Amino acid sequence: MTESDREEQKMKVVKFGGSSMADAGQYRKVRDILLADPERRVVVVSAAGKRFGNDHKLTDLLYLCYAHVQYGVDCSSIFDMIASRYLDIRDELGLDLALEPELEALKKRIDAKEVTQEELVSRGEYFSAKLMAAYLGFQFVDAADWVMFNMDGTVNREVSYKALRNQVLLGYGAVIPGFYGAMPDGSVHTFSRGGSDITGALAAAALDADVYENWTDVSGFLMADPKIVKDPKPIERITYAELRELSYIGAQVLHEGTVSPVREKNIPLNIRNTNQPEHPGTMIRETFEESETERTSGSMITGIAGKKGFSVITLTKNGMSSELGAVRRILEVLERYNINVDYLPSGIDSVSLVVETGKSSPYLYQAMGDLEKEIKPDSLHLTDGMAIVAAVGRKMAFQPGSSGKIFGKLGENGINIRMITQGPEELNIIVGVDGPDFEKAIRVLYDSFVK
Repeated sequence: MTESDREEQKMKVVKFGGSSMADAGQYRKVRDILLADPERRVVVVSAAGKRFGNDHKLTDLLYLCYAHVQYGVDCSSIFDMIASRYLDIRDELGLDLALEPELEALKKRIDAKEVTQEELVSRGEYFSAKLMAAYLGFQFVDAADWVMFNMDGTVNREVSYKALRNQVLLGYGAVIPGFYGAMPDGSVHTFSRGGSDITGALAAAALDADVYENWTDVSGFLMADPKIVKDPKPIERITYAELRELSYIGAQVLHEGTVSPVREKNIPLNIRNTNQPEHPGTMIRETFEESETERTSGSMITGIAGKKGFSVITLTKNGMSSELGAVRRILEVLERYNINVDYLPSGIDSVSLVVETGKSSPYLYQAMGDLEKEIKPDSLHLTDGMAIVAAVGRKMAFQPGSSGKIFGKLGENGINIRMITQGPEELNIIVGVDGPDFEKAIRVLYDSFVK
């Protein structure tokens, strides 16, 4: 296919997660989704996930199989479970695909300890893609032939993108296994768990897709944690910047590695549900064209998220505001102990340093000792048990008094605000509250501004 042909045709890269690949019934749903939109021509798949509550993910079984071999324990029974899952899918779909020779060859290499852990666990995605390509009549493109890692484990995007463009025949459709690629020496290398999302994003960026659709078992993102807020509303539209803010504060959204390739190419990302294909899900873009009415109407909040387990170092020193480099020296002390500062609210002669308790606790008191000696503050104290709650929304910048409304509602409900900070882009308002008030604070914000 020529570049001009590629430009004329709209194209979507679609990725299906493990729940969408769990059994033959899910394969049929995937096919129906693809047939419903001819623009969906490049498919990235995960390994087969759970079919029911106490079932096993294929990736977990492959890790277990490798562990058995390393400890000199026969893994035949586990491998048979893995092979049966894929053979059962093939047979139920009526596919003429001889998987047995490849499975037998793989088992021999496992027994001979000739397979690395990364290569073995990648076979879950590999066989999923083989089956899906045969089922759809699409081209199979092995991820090891185009996802090229550098020696440090990062992806060489320029080389990878060129390699994929040279291999994919868009007019025929293509299926790609997610989760892995190849090192410079040709050996298989995997991403961290959930890496198929990254493969999909890389494929979308390489092919300059019009949209990257990520199909899973949820209909997009929710405005709050459903474990805290009952039946939270879905997020229909969210910018990449808002997504980043929610992700940082603790929302279970997408891995940064998933977002980066498509964001760089300004490709919209759509989160969809394989089991509810009619639901539009969540659309993520760099910006949205919104009228003045749209910007100032509806909820000013896109999402609410938060995390427990923070500590606050509060340092006060008379005249600190005029002491050149004072904050820099404070941060250098914490850097010495690899303590990362999440938030830095400050006053004229005081500064608070908000850090994650778990990550910093081994060295926190040593760092405070150094601060006492080197900064010589008038007062220095540590507060544990703080939680952080963030209201995120691009509309807040257009609605006067957003901060006051949020603080007022929290105060009306008896929630003491220990810390306040706001980003310069006015995308978020972050408050620190006592740990026991964490869930209540999220519910108050949701009920006041969303419900």
